[in-house]
Amino acid sequence: MGADSTQRFSSRVDNYARYRPGYPTEVMELLRHECGLTPDSIVADVASGTGIFTRMLLQNGSRVYGVEPNAKMREAGEQYLVEYSRFTSVSGTAEATTLEERSVDVVTAAQAAHWFDFGKARREIVRVLKPGGWCVLIWNERQLDSTPFLRAYERLIQEYGTDYHEVRHEITTAKIGNFFAPSAFRERVFASWQEFDYPALEGRLLSSSYAPQADDSRYGPMLRELREIFEAHQDGGKVAFEYDTRVFYGRLD
Repeated sequence: MGADSTQRFSSRVDNYARYRPGYPTEVMELLRHECGLTPDSIVADVASGTGIFTRMLLQNGSRVYGVEPNAKMREAGEQYLVEYSRFTSVSGTAEATTLEERSVDVVTAAQAAHWFDFGKARREIVRVLKPGGWCVLIWNERQLDSTPFLRAYERLIQEYGTDYHEVRHEITTAKIGNFFAPSAFRERVFASWQEFDYPALEGRLLSSSYAPQADDSRYGPMLRELREIFEAHQDGGKVAFEYDTRVFYGRLD
């Protein structure tokens, strides 16, 4: 992970922790049934952020190392997960986790691998995985055109996003074979969603790394248009994000 990618969420931690989606329970069922995850498993959750997915791993009973390069995100995760004795917070990156060689059963990366240097991260993951261990990459992909609201929201981001087209994680998932090659991998897709009132919708937008911030001239016009979109599409004071939760998993040779 480059210096810019590891720091670009520093000013967005609160919104990220409050408004980013969780993951459907089917993801954990997949890990248990297809990747052998048990309470005895040792997991490295790489780029663990504020601990959204890390908590699901801990609720399984597993020992989890949350590897996170951004200090503010890492501190938020430590606070969120303070009740879990089997959690260890680690300052590290996907390319240099600081974990011992062949020390973990499963490596996960949720909503994160699009920031990785694929070649370096793959070598590091192979280094820390035990023989036969699994690598699992997960993304919540927001549906772009399944509803009038989501189409309007996508147009908003395309108009105001600072570098939206460069950092969209859908670009990475289209090239996921490059990461796993020459190893085989599988893909599963699950449906998930979030509902927002207007303040939460604003927080969700501002949690994105490409959303202009308050010192940007685009910030005010963007939020005014967001409010108009919300009013046009809300139902009972709420709008919904629909996601395809994509899970890519395999053993790395």
